[in-house]
This record gives sequence, structure tokens and C-alpha cells, in this order.
Amino acid sequence: MSGFVSFVGSGPGDPELLTLKAVDRLKKAGAILFDDLSSGPILEHASAGADLVGVGKRAGRPSPRQDHVSRLLVDYAQTGAHVVRLKSGDSGIFGRLEEEIDALRDAGIDFEIIPGVTSASAAAAAAQIPLTRRLMARRVQFVTGHDVAGALPGDLHLQSLVDPGATTVLFMPKRTFPVLAEKLFKSGLRRDCPALLAENVSHPSQSLTRTTMEDLAAQLHKNISPAPGIILFGELAESP
Repeated sequence: MSGFVSFVGSGPGDPELLTLKAVDRLKKAGAILFDDLSSGPILEHASAGADLVGVGKRAGRPSPRQDHVSRLLVDYAQTGAHVVRLKSGDSGIFGRLEEEIDALRDAGIDFEIIPGVTSASAAAAAAQIPLTRRLMARRVQFVTGHDVAGALPGDLHLQSLVDPGATTVLFMPKRTFPVLAEKLFKSGLRRDCPALLAENVSHPSQSLTRTTMEDLAAQLHKNISPAPGIILFGELAESP
């Protein structure tokens, strides 16, 4: 007996940013395996009898191993259930989606992927700025701020990150940002390049800090809040 898995992008946390298809799958699911940032009001769309299983990973906190999450996903689906794997933002962006897909394929379980609003788009909207602009920012690049061990990835293409014609979005960036910023300055990035730190995007506790790369690096060197955040930098990150 084999069930079906819907990978659902829940967006950054505001339930009003869920797609209609995401809400439909949540209502129909017999089990929902959810990330920390996908909990709260979003889970109110689940049916009364659904199993709700938290499998989220947060930096600096005890978290389930990825192989355990993948195994749970397979086990629930093999009961014949319709399973929702609820991931924050868009599940295809730094969400370890491929590892879970591989586990389902190995087990012969069918699945679908329902995209969600990425926190990059939500942060730009909250700050009332675009991610692109004709003649100024013709490219958007999404980059992770840490590798599987939590360190700054050693293979980042620094010349791409200092491109003045790009808007760069750093995911999971705060702990490694001061080190990355110094590398970028040495590679030619202006120290006064505009930067935006967006924390708890789309939640009531949302915080937007408009600053410069140099000042943000100094701030995060001294203090890092536990709030989930992303960093946007480039000319479009400047205050309107």
C-alpha cells in the first residue's frame, strides 16, 4: 500500500500568503510533517484528524537528522496516507528537498511539488522595494550563508557576489556574515553598499533593518538575535 506526498511551500509564515493549492492539500492530508517556521496559524488549515509531526531544523537548536525526516516521510506514505511535507518559504530553495525526493523515489512513492512564496520576495515586499530594476539590477542571486556544518561555504563565487548589477539574497546568513563581508570587501564590494536585514518576515514581530554592509557586519559581530532572518544587499536595498 502506497500513499502520496505533497511537498508544500508554506511561504514565510503569514497564512494569508499560502496558495489556494497549498490550503487544499493541507485540508486533505492525513499527516503533515512541518518545519518550525510553518507551524502556528498555518496548521489551522489541517483537518481535525490529521497527524501533525514537527520535523523542523533551526540553527543552534537540537534538530532531527535529515535521514530520520526522510524515513518518517516514507513510513507515513507507506500506510497509504496522503502526506503533506510542509516546508517554509519555497521548498525548492535551500530546503533539502532533493534528499526527501530521492527517498520517495527509492521507495516507489509518488509526489508533487507545490511552490510557495520565498522569504526573499516577502522581505522585498515588506521593505517596499523590487528585487530587480531595469538597467540597474538585472540579476537576482540566492546564496546560502552556511554549509552542512554551519560554516561559511568555502566555494562561494565571490566575484559574482560583488557584481554591482545584481541583487543578492543571503539565506541563513547571520552567523557567518561578518566573515563573508570581509571577503566581499577584499573582492571589491563597497563597504557602504546598501544592505537590508529582514527578520521574522511576514510575522507580527517582523523587523527590517536598513543599513550598510560594513555596519551590518559590525552589528552581527557583536550580537545575533535568534530570530530567523535573511539579508539582501545591492543598490536596491537602499531606503526608498
